[in-house]
Amino acid sequence: MTGSGDERVGVLWLVKGLGVGGMERLLVNHAAVGDRSRFRYCAAYLVQRPDNVLGELAELDVPVTRLGSGRTLDPRWVVDLVRLVRRERIRVVHTHSPLPAAVARIVLSVLAPSVRLVHTEHNRWDRFSAGTRWANRLTFGLSDRIYAVSDDSRDSMTDRARRRVETLVHGTNVAEVRAHRADRSDARAGLGIGDEQVLVGTVANLRVQKNYPLLLDVADRVTTERPNVRFVAIGQGPEESSLRARHGELGLGERFRFYGFAPDVHRLMSGFDVFCMSSAFEGLPVALMDACALGLPVVATAVGGIPEAIGDDAVLVPSGDADALAAALIAVIDDPERRAELGRAAATRADRFDARRAVERQEADYLA
Repeated sequence: MTGSGDERVGVLWLVKGLGVGGMERLLVNHAAVGDRSRFRYCAAYLVQRPDNVLGELAELDVPVTRLGSGRTLDPRWVVDLVRLVRRERIRVVHTHSPLPAAVARIVLSVLAPSVRLVHTEHNRWDRFSAGTRWANRLTFGLSDRIYAVSDDSRDSMTDRARRRVETLVHGTNVAEVRAHRADRSDARAGLGIGDEQVLVGTVANLRVQKNYPLLLDVADRVTTERPNVRFVAIGQGPEESSLRARHGELGLGERFRFYGFAPDVHRLMSGFDVFCMSSAFEGLPVALMDACALGLPVVATAVGGIPEAIGDDAVLVPSGDADALAAALIAVIDDPERRAELGRAAATRADRFDARRAVERQEADYLA
């Protein structure tokens, strides 16, 4: 509960869920570097996720509230939202999920008109369901400030909406990521990988947008041609059953390991020789920024905000092109000097992803 003498600006982050995806990591990063002398942060969510960042937010002194019954379409969460805003004397509601954002804009504009409404768009509009896209579009103008995490996300909007949006790379906590960097051999021991093997790793939830079927097919090709190569995927998600079935059909065995959720993900990433993403679409993946912070060479599909974020400092291929992705990986695997060069370039570029810059920008807007 907020003390009556606390004059800091109350900021509420409103999201659909607080799982372990990229958007949630952005909130953790913000909580870690935000200015607590001026702002008191809290978060609210609608849907419970089995693995989540609730504990991390609690450790960072960010109270978290679940609204409603746990179902997005149950309108009782709206009543809880209004009560929370009034009880905690919230002055800024920053939404990070399009459908809750659309509802919150309407309700708070009427019942709490003094509250400043800020929104971050994390993906392309054409990736939303039709209902979410239209709800978001029709209420967009009620927000006082709107960010997009990449130019690609911003460019997917209507001309009218785009004029109100600022591209802001929300960034990662570069110093924190690097603080958890581990010795390569120690990290690989945790992954069950030998020092002599070349390890291609990815960090991405098992969702359609990440296009894991493509990565599995590519892994089959690469490990067949280069028997010393292994793949590992750190993440979880709704596509796990179908992906494990495909893994079995290909007979990948230990050539490709699904590691699952890992709270020590940055330590494990330190064992990667190459970081790879096979996504069909993206906003701007936090895992990519983390890989850069760790100095990992990147091979990825040129989708979403990835090209604008890393550009010539990575090897990028067209989305969905298994031949191109396999060839790019083999070329980088076969050239240790090229891997080292790409890793150095990524580490240098990572300084542009420092979350402090974006947090300072957002906090300035909270006070506008």
